Amino acid sequence: MSNEQGITADQPGSKPKVNPWIIGVAVSLAAFMEVLDTSIANVALPHIAGNLGASNDESTWVLTTYLVSNAIVLPISGFLVSWLGRKRFFLTCIVFFTASSFLCGIAPSLGLLLLFRVMQGAFGGGLQPMAQAILADTFPPAKRGLAFALYGITIVCAPAVGPTFGGWITDNYSWRWIFYINAPVGILAVLLVYQLLQDPPDLFREKKGAGRFDYIGFALLAIGVGALQVALDKGQEDDWFGSHFITTLIVIAAVGLVSLVIWEWFQKEPIVDVRLFKIFNVASSNLMFFVLGVVLFSSTVLLPQFLQTLMGYTAEAAGMVLSGAAILLLFVLPLVGRLLARFQARYLLAFGWITLALGMYISCKQLDLLISFRAAMWIRIVGYLPVGFLFVPLTAAGYVGLPKQKSNAAAGLMNFMRNIGQSVGTSAVTTLIARRSQYHQSVLAEYTRTPRFNAAVTALATRLTHVGLGAHYAQQQALARMYAMLMGQAQAISYVEVYWLLAIVSVLMFFLSFLLAKNQPGAGGQVAMH
Repeated sequence: MSNEQGITADQPGSKPKVNPWIIGVAVSLAAFMEVLDTSIANVALPHIAGNLGASNDESTWVLTTYLVSNAIVLPISGFLVSWLGRKRFFLTCIVFFTASSFLCGIAPSLGLLLLFRVMQGAFGGGLQPMAQAILADTFPPAKRGLAFALYGITIVCAPAVGPTFGGWITDNYSWRWIFYINAPVGILAVLLVYQLLQDPPDLFREKKGAGRFDYIGFALLAIGVGALQVALDKGQEDDWFGSHFITTLIVIAAVGLVSLVIWEWFQKEPIVDVRLFKIFNVASSNLMFFVLGVVLFSSTVLLPQFLQTLMGYTAEAAGMVLSGAAILLLFVLPLVGRLLARFQARYLLAFGWITLALGMYISCKQLDLLISFRAAMWIRIVGYLPVGFLFVPLTAAGYVGLPKQKSNAAAGLMNFMRNIGQSVGTSAVTTLIARRSQYHQSVLAEYTRTPRFNAAVTALATRLTHVGLGAHYAQQQALARMYAMLMGQAQAISYVEVYWLLAIVSVLMFFLSFLLAKNQPGAGGQVAMH
């Protein structure tokens, strides 16, 4: 069947013109490049600040501006596809993302770097949902699980390798190269997508019927999501509700997002199709994607932060702890893709959530200030491999009961919820560690008044005098060391508590998994829409 442009489009069940795996690699390459940029710049912030004459606080806006513009575009990507067509929209995003990446590399000042990061985040926002939607439409139902596994490799592994890769580039070359490396990858992705990708006829008809741009909806989205992202990124730094700035942002975000939902619900052609949440599987999968984003990024932040702040690990050594699980996940995801062809998605999800809860519980029991490198790596593995049993089935479950013409909008919502979950998870972990450390410090301080503590200080001071310190300095040094030990123990307890919280949340998602609609194994999560 041909559309009005004279381009032959593949129909379900027909033989594709090119191998779908080549298309899968091409679109996943673009998505990997974008996801990598959400974390690769983190370790380079001190270098960026020093090179551009900015403070460390100012340099954090390099991350914030990217996340804000990225989050705004994600949920409206389905609407933009109806305007431009999926292939044209996807190519536009890749081209301008690559160009803005190069501009970030040559930026002579922090102001211009932030401007280019806004552009990079905005054009990168369309890459993840479009890659997911293209894979869903390109592969036959029986192979859709494996296709989502390929997409999962890019989404799950990129944040894990980003900080390590970024640190290596920054230490051996320059922070500018973390942006330059996008250029050859982007050019290759453009050439592959231009040659291989085609818009199916239903998308072409949808493009022809596209209506006017919803300016009010877009304004509410930009205001609500922008305020929320800035509040999440700067909240702990500015003491949350102790800051008028953060309080104002949270109020603006709440009003903007609630108004957005109400406005879009009654629009004939909404820029964000919130009515999709009337489908139980869509609503549940979006909730799970949000929680997955929280748990995934929380655990990715927790362990390296613990190792670097309390155990004295370098950034490279902490990155090596994370890399083992990421490598193993490369083998787990294709396996889950095959299992999806034999088992219902909700059963795989239930297994993934309960295994993740078990991994968080094991982390609680193993995490302490005497942990070895090998034990830390195993904590990462048991807490990260279950994600493979979540991402692929969850992506498939999100399409159960969904009309095919809504796949682009649904993909945008799923990726948006996961990204918001990542921001919430990072902010929540940072805040909980700081607040609970203060609490446990005050509790442990009560024990400094006991005879046993005084005896320990005296014994340590005596040992220090034997190595040449004067009695007065030995006493001060003993007190300082005991205080540092108390602080370390207080922080370690707070990390354990956060792992406990993640385990509880995972158990709740385990029970929700059984409420999802049944899907036919091997049908890629699709059921007929009535």
